Amino acid sequence: MGLTEDFEAAAARSKQLTTRPSNDVLLQMYSLYKQASDGDVTGSRPGMMDFKGRAKYDAWAKLKGKDQEEAKQEYVNLINSLFEG
Repeated sequence: MGLTEDFEAAAARSKQLTTRPSNDVLLQMYSLYKQASDGDVTGSRPGMMDFKGRAKYDAWAKLKGKDQEEAKQEYVNLINSLFEG
């Protein structure tokens, strides 16, 4: 399988987790997925009262400049590690 297929398989597999990961891991999953699929963060930062949206935006913004292929591989590795542990 190629990296794109591995990435898509990991995204589908992430929905099969039996336990909910910590918020930090969920943010890491979200930001790597967004960086891998959309590239650098877009749009404006959500307002101060949108805690969840702001946290997601900030997590994605931290990956600015990361290559999409690298983000795909990190996402695949992260999802695989959640099933191993």
